[in-house]
Amino acid sequence: MKRILFPTDFSEAATNAFVHALEFAKSVDGELVLLHAFDLPVFDSQYFPENYMLIYESVELAEFEVFKDELPKLHAIAQKRNLSHIKMTHRLMDGDLLHTIERAIKEDQIDYIIMGTEGAKNWSDLLLGTQTTAVISDVSIPVFSIPAKAVFKPIKNIVFTTRFRPKDKIALKEVLVIAKKMKAKIKCLYVKKDSSDVTKETIKEWETEFANEPIDFNVIFSEEVKESILDFIMFKDVNVLVMLTYKRNFFENLFHHSLTEDCAAHLDIPILAIPIE
Repeated sequence: MKRILFPTDFSEAATNAFVHALEFAKSVDGELVLLHAFDLPVFDSQYFPENYMLIYESVELAEFEVFKDELPKLHAIAQKRNLSHIKMTHRLMDGDLLHTIERAIKEDQIDYIIMGTEGAKNWSDLLLGTQTTAVISDVSIPVFSIPAKAVFKPIKNIVFTTRFRPKDKIALKEVLVIAKKMKAKIKCLYVKKDSSDVTKETIKEWETEFANEPIDFNVIFSEEVKESILDFIMFKDVNVLVMLTYKRNFFENLFHHSLTEDCAAHLDIPILAIPIE
């Protein structure tokens, strides 16, 4: 059974992402670990020698009360969607978000992370300079990033961007397992620039290996990688975009330019970031 970490601050964006987390757990026969992280305030103990621990205890108690009050709302969402059978455990942890997530990954043997993002005017804002980006950049497991406006829809089409490297194939097989559980199709996309070193033979080898799988291969000849990917997504009724994060600078370079408001409005779809060493 897959274990899915769902960090939440109980915001609208997080609550929206919770629906995606529930549905994903149902599809992969998984269970959810709900995580609420909070930072304890930093005080100079010389000024609060007697009340030092009381201050910390009051903060912890307040966070616990919020946690206790909000959890029933999430369980109500699960019940409304007939998903109350999904196993859920809860963790309230002090510390910054990334640190607590890394702890939870180890202690709870997490396979996937699903978390919401909000306040983005375009994809570059969504993916860069957010807590989700920090998580995507630093953790060693796949992360689903769910935009605040991404209303859940059954996943039928998944775009898998690739450069036809051996490690890409490992990731593709992982995504294929998910796609089969969801009865979804994978659109493998490669944007070939003039300087690209991928040969026709390599592409043909991949097509032959996956000939009996629900995967079709698409090669677009263009010098504009980002724009080509976004155009492809807009016109192919895509539900999830899979990105392979070789290293942070590749991920950032792909989206560092601002997109138009109109383009962003059509691209409120989940992104699955899979780390590649």
